[in-house]
Amino acid sequence: MSEITRKTAVTEETPKNIFFGAGTIYRDLTVKEGKFDGTIIGATNGGSKFSIKPEVKNIEADGALVKVKGLTVKTGETATMEVNFLEVTEEILKMTSLVEKKATSGATGFDELVSKATIAEDEYVQNLGFVGHSLDGRQIIVVFDNALCTNGLELEGKNKENGVVKATFECYADLTGNLETLPYHIYYPAKANG
Repeated sequence: MSEITRKTAVTEETPKNIFFGAGTIYRDLTVKEGKFDGTIIGATNGGSKFSIKPEVKNIEADGALVKVKGLTVKTGETATMEVNFLEVTEEILKMTSLVEKKATSGATGFDELVSKATIAEDEYVQNLGFVGHSLDGRQIIVVFDNALCTNGLELEGKNKENGVVKATFECYADLTGNLETLPYHIYYPAKANG
């Protein structure tokens, strides 16, 4: 049957290309030889979302009244990961509010987290990773080498509902690395593995 007359685009490859489920969020995620390793940050509720957006500039030329192929340049990019953490741990509180643990606390039985004036190197989450799956179970992985939560901490308690910490992480370049592109990686299953 000719592809033009098909009534559906569904093929035997379709289940391999459908993203399904909420995925899992890791820190220190490494991918080697088809296997990954890392530490789960916490359970989520409401899923997670990643977004990679190139910034482009369309060069305007007299007489060209429309966008012209070849007159568009990439001027930057952003990469973000939005996570809805179900768990509220000390690690998640530190990540989202850029606070530090006070050496001694006047409240017995509690750790006290206080505001900081500067962002330290260790506040960038190293290898923040999202691991999702296709409908047939193959992994789809996104890793940001350096990620910083930029939306702060907001937690709302409601009667008969659980709270969720909404965290937006942005990918950052390393000062000693390439300052023209962001250090993110998308690992998608190779056809040979399928």
